[in-house]
Amino acid sequence: MPKITKALVAALEPPDSGDETTWDSAIAGFGVRVWAGGAKTYILKYRNKDGRVRKLTIGRVGTLTLDEARDEAAKALGAVAKGEDPAAEKQAHRKAETVEQLVELYAVEGLFVQRGIRQGEPMKPLTAAYTVARLRHHVVPLLGKMKAKAVNPGDIERFVKDVTNGKTARDEKIKVETEPTKRVIVRGGDGAARKVVRDLSAVFSFAKRRGIVDKNPVEDAAVRKTDNKRQRFLSLKEIQLLGAAFEELEAGGTNSKALDICRLWALTGARRNEIAGLKWNEVDLSSGFLRFEDTKTGKSLRPLGTAARALLAARYASRDKEKPWVFPAERNGEGFYGGTKRIWPIVTKKAKLPGVTPHTLRHSLGSVAASSGEALLIVGSLLGHANARSTQIYAHIDRDPSQRAADKVGNAIAAALAGKGAAEVIPLNASNG
Repeated sequence: MPKITKALVAALEPPDSGDETTWDSAIAGFGVRVWAGGAKTYILKYRNKDGRVRKLTIGRVGTLTLDEARDEAAKALGAVAKGEDPAAEKQAHRKAETVEQLVELYAVEGLFVQRGIRQGEPMKPLTAAYTVARLRHHVVPLLGKMKAKAVNPGDIERFVKDVTNGKTARDEKIKVETEPTKRVIVRGGDGAARKVVRDLSAVFSFAKRRGIVDKNPVEDAAVRKTDNKRQRFLSLKEIQLLGAAFEELEAGGTNSKALDICRLWALTGARRNEIAGLKWNEVDLSSGFLRFEDTKTGKSLRPLGTAARALLAARYASRDKEKPWVFPAERNGEGFYGGTKRIWPIVTKKAKLPGVTPHTLRHSLGSVAASSGEALLIVGSLLGHANARSTQIYAHIDRDPSQRAADKVGNAIAAALAGKGAAEVIPLNASNG
C-alpha cells in the first residue's frame, strides 16, 4: 500500500469498467477512487459508532488539491472519533433538497435555542414539539414540495398571507394503528402566521449554516414577525371578574384542580405548564418559594405570596402521596392534569374577558407589581426572568417608580416656571408634637 502523492494521483489509469480505489499508507481509510470514465475522487472509508463501514466522498481530484483532501479526511476522522457520522450527514444534506426534507432535517438536528442566555442549548421538549408541529401543519402543505434553494422572499410573503387567511386551518380526527383516535386542530390567522414564519426563518438560518441554501429568504420578506402591540394586562377590576367566575364555576361543580391551576397562574405569574406540571419537590412551603429545576430559562426560584402558599398548603394536606404532581392526571394514572385547555375558555366566557389567555395572567401580575411601586428588578424576580430586557415591557406602567419620580420632580420645576414658590416645609420637633 503506497503513500499517495500528487505524481501517483496523476499516474492512476482508469479501469476498463466500474471503479478502482488506491488506498493511502499514511492516513487510514484515505484513498483515491478512479472511475472507468476517467473521473477521480478522494474518498475516506471508516467505521461509525455502530460498527458499520461508511464511505465518504471528500471531493473531485482537481477541485481539491491532495493536501486539501488530506486535511478534510483528517477533520472527518476527528468527527468520527467524537461519535459523528460525516457520510450520513452529507447524505442527509443531499436529501434536504425540498422544504419538506429541510423541515424534517431541522426536526432532527436543528432544534436549539437561537438567542438569550440559553443560546445553543437544546429547546425544551414542549417548545420543540410545538415548533415542529407548526412547521409540519403550515409550512409543509404550502411550501413542502418547493426546492429549498428556490424559495424567495415573495414565496414567504404569499405563505404568510395564506396562513393568515386560514388556508392551512383544519379540524379532523386521525386514526393511528395501536393508538386511540386523535383530534388534530390547526388554527390559521395572524398570530399563527407570525409564529410559524419565525420558525421558518430559524429553519432557513440552520440550512444556511449547513451550506444547504445560500441565503435566508425570510430575512428579506416584507412580513411581520412580532406583534408590534402592547401586551394585554388585566386591571384589578377585571381580575375581580375572573375571581367571581372561578367561584361561580366551582360552586357549579367544575373540577377544582383546573380552577386552582388557574388561580395559581394569577397569583404567581408562572407560565402555563410551570403550574400545571408542578411537582411537590418543587414546592417549599416552609420558606415560601417555588424551586423549579428546569424552566424556559433553566433553574428558577420564585417567591410565593401568602394566598398562593395557602392554596398549595390545602392541596398538600389532601395530596396523593403516590404521585409526584401537585395536580396529577385523573385518567391513565400518569402525568399531570391537562383539563385546563377545556375549562379556560369557559372561565373567560363566564368572566366576559374574551381573548384573555393564561399568559395574560402572567403579564397582569407583572403589571400589578410595577404599578404598586416595585422596582423592575423585583418584578423580574417574581416572574423568573433571566435578563432585564424581558421585564422592560412593564417600564411604561403609569405607577412605575421612575415615572412617579418624574412626576414629583417635573411638578416642582413646573411650579417654578409658573412663578410659584415651593410649598413651605414645617420641621417637626418635640414642642409641636
